Amino acid sequence: MSAVLSAALSPGRAAIAPEADDARAEERRLVDRARGGDVAAFEQLYQRNVRRIFALCWRMTGNATLAEELTQDTFVRAWEKLGGFRGESAFSSWLYPMAVNLAHSERRSRTRRVARVMPTDDLTPFDKGTAPRAPEASVDLERALAELPDGAREVFVLHEVHGYKHEEIAALTGIATGTSKAQLHRARRLLRTTLAG
Repeated sequence: MSAVLSAALSPGRAAIAPEADDARAEERRLVDRARGGDVAAFEQLYQRNVRRIFALCWRMTGNATLAEELTQDTFVRAWEKLGGFRGESAFSSWLYPMAVNLAHSERRSRTRRVARVMPTDDLTPFDKGTAPRAPEASVDLERALAELPDGAREVFVLHEVHGYKHEEIAALTGIATGTSKAQLHRARRLLRTTLAG
């Protein structure tokens, strides 16, 4: 299943092919210019990476508006921290953990806000119902991902789409490695149920 889902979603961390050397050299030149305060060079870096960062944020949050905000926040933070980019990896690889951390922080913040507004003793379990699907309904993987609980979606996207290992996910999100594995298992189980339904 993971190969099918990974193929259906855009790849995250791809191996660098020899023909990509020119692109990496151009990227390094853009980064060097941007470090020197060249806003046009940073704009080019933004244009080259904005779609991938938006896709990551959207898949992690399931909300396009929030993903746009997180994408912009990622690039603002990248501009502020550009001096810390050593160039040992692709610029996009440097941006990914930044976007993940922002999405994760936003989720924690949202959880705290909801907890303050809604007392837990008033909450009742959410029942999605079991309405039958029409036979002609097509499988919508993106919608199925959006329906996953936040933690399960976050781990699934990082592991299955972007190729992070559980140890890396734990370091990025502040959860235990075992929790990452459990969330991935939960996400796969829920996706199987949703897509088979």
